[in-house]
Order: sequence, then structure tokens, then C-alpha cells
Amino acid sequence: MSARRRTRSEREQLELFRALPGDLAPRDAQDLMAYPFFSLAKTHRTTPIDYRMNDVAIRVEAVPEHGMATIWDADVLIWAASQIVQARDAGLRTSRLMAATPYEILTFVGRGVSVRDYHRLKAALDRLQSTTVATSLRQTSERRMHRFSWINEWTERADAHGRADGIDLIVPDWFYRAVLDDALVLTIDREYFKLTGGLERWLYRLVRKHAGRQRAGWRFDFRHLYGKSASLSPFKRFAFELRDLARRQPLPGYRLGVERDRTGREFLVFTCAHLSTASCGQVVEAVVPSGTPEPVPSGTGATCHQEPEATFSTGNSVASEPPNLESNEEESNSTEVEHAALRWKSPSGER
Repeated sequence: MSARRRTRSEREQLELFRALPGDLAPRDAQDLMAYPFFSLAKTHRTTPIDYRMNDVAIRVEAVPEHGMATIWDADVLIWAASQIVQARDAGLRTSRLMAATPYEILTFVGRGVSVRDYHRLKAALDRLQSTTVATSLRQTSERRMHRFSWINEWTERADAHGRADGIDLIVPDWFYRAVLDDALVLTIDREYFKLTGGLERWLYRLVRKHAGRQRAGWRFDFRHLYGKSASLSPFKRFAFELRDLARRQPLPGYRLGVERDRTGREFLVFTCAHLSTASCGQVVEAVVPSGTPEPVPSGTGATCHQEPEATFSTGNSVASEPPNLESNEEESNSTEVEHAALRWKSPSGER
């Protein structure tokens, strides 16, 4: 084998897929919607995410230079998923090597197109490339971890005058395979891109993943949500923000409420706000996988779905977050349902 063949780059082995024009429907990968893969803060985060639930393990690490990829950076992956699905449905050949202009990406995700916005896009690409993920999701064994970065590499193209006029990027095989599988992609509301808070963006994706158009809604224990979010905020602050979201109702297509059981444990309950509109996306199956050995009800019928216990830590470097570990002492979501149907309270979530 020649030296050239041995050193051939990944880019040289892939066909170039040029971004499609037009107003494409935004699509998101379900794995990225259901599990903690991104920082929810706009501040620089290097504290790792270390999450386990049954046979699912996730470890996300960042480098000090760039910090961890944020949930706003993940908009680039939503753009990539939307392009891949649209091209596949049109019978076009897709590739992990994608080419677009900054204008195309920025306008798709609802951003401005100023020089500042362009520099922010480049910073997002740097974080996506430098953030590393190790996960057992979609692997044959819990001990078999798939390791990757959200972007393998990216480059700027320049015109004849040396001005940047395009971006080429390579998405990882783990992400690409999930997007090509119909069951692992959901259409999201374009209003999602207008959500400014990291927690509300994360919650919308989680709700969209689980709720669909289920009339009975879904129900999550506050501490369970805390673990799934990978938030670095203290639990009390996290719970306050959940109640505030239930008061403000910012999630497009969904309505939130807060309930308490007899012991005072708080639950966030949510359902589709307008079952007759397309804002809720595709219908969710009556039985869905939830990280448990057996399928569980998705919330149809008289009860709300409640996920199994999860364990979460933010790494030894954060000593101020013992609330994250308290969810291990008892089941995060009780198996008893207090009501046959959800009883919505006032938007403030107060009794």
C-alpha cells in the first residue's frame, strides 16, 4: 500500500453533499432530545457530564480552550439532520461531509447574519468539534462505548479574493446513522429556535420526544428531570425555574403544569396544547423504549409515563452539587399515579 493511501484523510474518502436550498422542516435526533449531551448554560463549562440509566451510559467531556458544546450549538446538528432527511426523502445521495454557507445555516436556525453572528457560528463549530462523547446508546453491550465528537472536522472555503464563502463539515457516523433511521428523528416546531433559555430549550426537546399527541400527558419527577438535564445549578434553583416555566408557558405546542403528591414531591406534567395542529409533530407510538428492558406505556390511557431511576453526577470537581446524587436514594418517579386524569392547576403552578 502506498504512503498516500495510508495517509488519506477522511475528507478525501467522502463524497461532498451540498446543502439543499429552500425552507426545510427542522428535524432533531431523538437520542439528543432524550439524554444530556449538551451544556444548558451560555457560560464556559468544562465540568464533564456523567450520566447512567439502566444500560445507557453517557460521558461528555470538554477542553478548557473552547468549553463544552451548548444546546445552542446543537442547532447546527438540527440543521444537519434536517438536510440529511430532506435529501434522503427526495431520493438524493447524502454524505457525512456537508457543505453550506454560513448564511444558510444561520438563517435556518433563526440567527442574524452579521459578522458577529458568523464568528459565533465558528465558535460553535469549534466547541462541537472539541467536545468528546462516549456512550453505550445503540451499542450491543453496555460495556461497548462509542466515542466521537459532534463534528469530526470543519474547514472554511474562500473565494478568489480570499473571503470566506462557505463551510465544509463532517458529522460523526454515530449521529449520521441515527438521522437516517426514521424511528430516531422527529420534526420540531420552528418556534424552538426563538427560545432563549437553555432550560426551556432542553425541556422542549424532552417534551417533544416523549409527549407527541398523547391526550393524557406525561409526568416527570423534578429530581428525575434534574438528573436528565445535567444542569450545574443547585436543585432549588432548578425547581424554581421549572415552576417559572409552568407559569410562563413558553414551549410551543405544549402546556406545562406542576403537581405535588401527598409527600410534597413535585412533578412536572405536560400535554399537547393543540392536538388539532401540526405543532405537536408526529404521533408517538403507544409503547416506546425508555431505557428499560421492556417497553413502557407512552402515556396513552389513564396514566402518565414515568421514567425509571437515573443516576447522574457532574464529576468530582463540583463539590457544591449533592442534590444531583440524592435521586439515587429512592426511585426518581413513583409507580403510583394519584389521578386517572391530569388536573391542571393555574399557570403559576400553585395550589
